[in-house]
Amino acid sequence: MTGVLAAPALHAAPAPTVLAPTGTRRNASSFTMQDWRDHFDTLDQGAIVADTGSRALHYWNADGSDYRIYPTSVPMTEELTKRGYTKVVRKRVGPDWTPTPSMVERNPELKYMPPGPDNPLGTHAMYLSWPAYLIHGTHDTRKIGRRSSDGCIGLYNEKIEELYALVPIGTQVRII
Repeated sequence: MTGVLAAPALHAAPAPTVLAPTGTRRNASSFTMQDWRDHFDTLDQGAIVADTGSRALHYWNADGSDYRIYPTSVPMTEELTKRGYTKVVRKRVGPDWTPTPSMVERNPELKYMPPGPDNPLGTHAMYLSWPAYLIHGTHDTRKIGRRSSDGCIGLYNEKIEELYALVPIGTQVRII
């Protein structure tokens, strides 16, 4: 199973920031195992749990035979973090990006971006039933494992491409 992280840590401690030997700060992520039954009554078309504490996205297919875990970026602040149940309502390869009014308020230089290498949504996006919340890729790999988004869950482009191929529209999602 290519690209699947095996043997995630079994503790729920928040991901600490540690000093690398060079004295630079880096994020040390700590995945925690999840069980879909802790979050959903049934798998239906599949399930995703995005754990903002361990900065990991968990995916199960419809019959539970395929479980995958991916490192993610998570919202920068608690105010930007929406938690609860939603679902995938739309998917797009090569998404374009329009900043939300609150993003423009924080940074007036933000403008619409067509698909491409500078687009903050990366190569693939899965839109949730909550307006302006997505699971998407990123070209900026430094963001993964960090509090770096404006509310979305971000994955490496190659990982969102893999997940995108697995997830049907209607897949249930829980952000914790």
